[in-house]
Amino acid sequence: MDRVLAGIPRQQCIVYLDDILAHGGSFETALASLRKVLERVAAAGLKLHPDKCHFLRREVTFLGHRVGEEGISTMEDKVKAVQDWPTPTDTRQLKSFLGLASYYRRFVRGFSCVAAPLFRLLQKDREFVWAEDCQSAFETLKGALTKAPVLSPPDPALPFLLDTDASNVGNGAVLAQEGPEGERVVAYYSRTFNKAERRYCVTRRELLAIVRAVRHFKYYLCGRHFTVRTDHSALQWLMSFKEPEGQVARWIEELQSYSFSVVHRAGVRHANADALSRRPCSQDGCRNCERRESREKELCSQEEGCSSVEVASQVCCELREVDTAGWRRQQEEDADLRPVLQWLDQQRRPPWEEVAVLSLVTKGLWAKFKALRLWDGVLQRAWKEPATGEVRWQVVVPHSLRGEVLQAVHGAVGSGHFGVTKTLRRLRLGFYWGQHKRDVEDFCRRCDGCTARKGPTERSHAQLQQFPVGFPMERVGVDVVGPLPCTERGNKYVLTAMDYFTKWPEAYALPDQGAETIADALVGGMNSRFGAAESIHSDQGRNFESCVFAALCSRLDMQKTRTTPLHPQSDGLVERFHRCMEQQLAIVSAEHQRDWDNHLPLVLMAYRSAVQESTSCTPALLMLGRELRTPADLAFGRPPDTPPVPPGPEYARRLQDRLETAHSFARGQLLSAGVRQKRNYDVRSRGRHFEAGELVWTYSPQRKKGRCPKLDSEWIGPCRVLERMGEVVYRFQLPPRGRRVALHRDRLAPYRGTATPQPAPASPAAPRTGVGPGHAHLSVLALGPHLTLSLSPLPVDHHSQQLGPQPRPSLSPCPPPGLTLVGPSRP
Repeated sequence: MDRVLAGIPRQQCIVYLDDILAHGGSFETALASLRKVLERVAAAGLKLHPDKCHFLRREVTFLGHRVGEEGISTMEDKVKAVQDWPTPTDTRQLKSFLGLASYYRRFVRGFSCVAAPLFRLLQKDREFVWAEDCQSAFETLKGALTKAPVLSPPDPALPFLLDTDASNVGNGAVLAQEGPEGERVVAYYSRTFNKAERRYCVTRRELLAIVRAVRHFKYYLCGRHFTVRTDHSALQWLMSFKEPEGQVARWIEELQSYSFSVVHRAGVRHANADALSRRPCSQDGCRNCERRESREKELCSQEEGCSSVEVASQVCCELREVDTAGWRRQQEEDADLRPVLQWLDQQRRPPWEEVAVLSLVTKGLWAKFKALRLWDGVLQRAWKEPATGEVRWQVVVPHSLRGEVLQAVHGAVGSGHFGVTKTLRRLRLGFYWGQHKRDVEDFCRRCDGCTARKGPTERSHAQLQQFPVGFPMERVGVDVVGPLPCTERGNKYVLTAMDYFTKWPEAYALPDQGAETIADALVGGMNSRFGAAESIHSDQGRNFESCVFAALCSRLDMQKTRTTPLHPQSDGLVERFHRCMEQQLAIVSAEHQRDWDNHLPLVLMAYRSAVQESTSCTPALLMLGRELRTPADLAFGRPPDTPPVPPGPEYARRLQDRLETAHSFARGQLLSAGVRQKRNYDVRSRGRHFEAGELVWTYSPQRKKGRCPKLDSEWIGPCRVLERMGEVVYRFQLPPRGRRVALHRDRLAPYRGTATPQPAPASPAAPRTGVGPGHAHLSVLALGPHLTLSLSPLPVDHHSQQLGPQPRPSLSPCPPPGLTLVGPSRP
């Protein structure tokens, strides 16, 4: 079903397996969404069961939730099953209860903290004893699900409010929005602390609560400014801490990818995040919590304070020195390395029973216990170098320093930005940690400098997009070749024009490629002989995008389309003719290259009289209704069985019949050729569609003024996708000024780095001059004469990527049943 409905945005249709939800904010938009879905289902040959379909509902059941115009809520039958659940007597029954209750955890405030006693019963090697706190948590969960609120859908026009808090058990968060009717909840989030996190000081726990909440709601918060409200006043100044270290530094670095403001709220006003502990930290040795008494009183006295946190698009790459004391301190703070340090300090290897409950990293070091040592208090591991057989001692790197070590061995000046193999070997010369190979691969793949220069590994290759034509002069492609050697007549350029149906070419030698010169050549040449084309297609050259050329198209009622930048395949028919024309000119003017314009008419004659592979006819036959007399005919004469030329009226009738027969035959040949070309081309297609808001790399190989191309990068990023304009065309935002451009999907690649671009200020949309069908490689299909529409100048057709308004399809008043449609009823 995902393949059948691919390309329909989630704002119109949501699909999960065989469940389809077509929706809209109004009756008209809901019907439009339904039309798209039904057309896809019908095209795929699928049938929908009428009894399982619901239409024009204000509220429906979807994936175990009640979805309506008010928001999302729980289902009564599911909640009743939780309410009637008997008291669990073993871990199997408890897991079943928690599995059902956890499905609605987003509706329960502080779910993890409430259910903590129940989750503790599921711990390994713990006896199942149903105590009073377990029964209390069991009843509290059932009561909370009974009174579960209706979660409001997020409104992109309103700012988000993120309330966070932490206790000794876990952290909680509430994502809300302030609307005209007041503050409304979008979602709840909670998570319990593990054994190591429960030993954190209050400030560190409160900061961890913010980090986890931002991670959980990143799909709502990324690229938007939001407000974080906390009852811990120290976090206002902690975000601008001068020299953060270790874990706190990594958290602050992660938060710098977002744009938000920290607001302090007194605990009595912070009840929606569980009104957890607000007492000051009394732990010794916590540098992040040391503050003067006067500063603490000043912050606590503020009811509403606001401090803005600026977005950092790139992390500083400077490396700080870490001495022996720093290594020792960071290893002692690492929860995975702390037990190993104790074992080596006591000079004992514990039995497996003591290690079984520890982390995977600790178990891995326990297995290598004989290769470990403490040197000046720093944990090291022995490693035998394969080349020389010498034993080297590697420093075991804690979590807090792994990012800096990877930056030093790969991205720092003198490290070379080498690939995975060289970076891995450089790292092993002095450092070690579990699964370091995976981290090196991930770091190299996410390195922005490497990707910008070497190019992304995940390239995209879209499927072939075809444009059907059915009669002569329906669509004409134009382009300019040059500069060529200046001839005696002063010509340096060639203007080419080709009819997409008959493949009839025109070529005019020109002294320059100005818009006025091109317009005069087209009017005096192809247009005067065959009439104005219905559609004219070109690249984005200034001469074709000028006001002069636009006025020409308007006067002659020609629809103007264009290709996307850096994608000449969008006008592949003309580009292929250029190759053939240049080859023939090179052969006939090999001795005197400055007389190529004298040979140009004969080159055109040869092409017009040659049988085309796609149509199996000559361009002359399809355009003129007769074959051209070639030099071979002049030299050897006509065959003896050539019929005589009939009188005028009879000749006209025969010519019309001959053209109709030839055109019908050519349409069939074009159809077969188009199917064959698409089948062969799509074999190499790969990649996927990009969603609005997604970050991508953009291929931009143009030379930049003042920069050497050999030392420049060809990929720009990250760029944010703004909209999908057609099947393979996207409009996105270029950094750093936020310029908006449209490109083909083949020129984009998914962004895997860590930087986040600044959102550009809103600006009025510039009038679009349209994007031609050439956004993709083109194979011409002829399906017979079709209805032409009355087109206004230079709009955009986002389906075929060409300029031109689209007719609004009529929707049957009685659409076939088969899916759920959500939307307000007709007024």
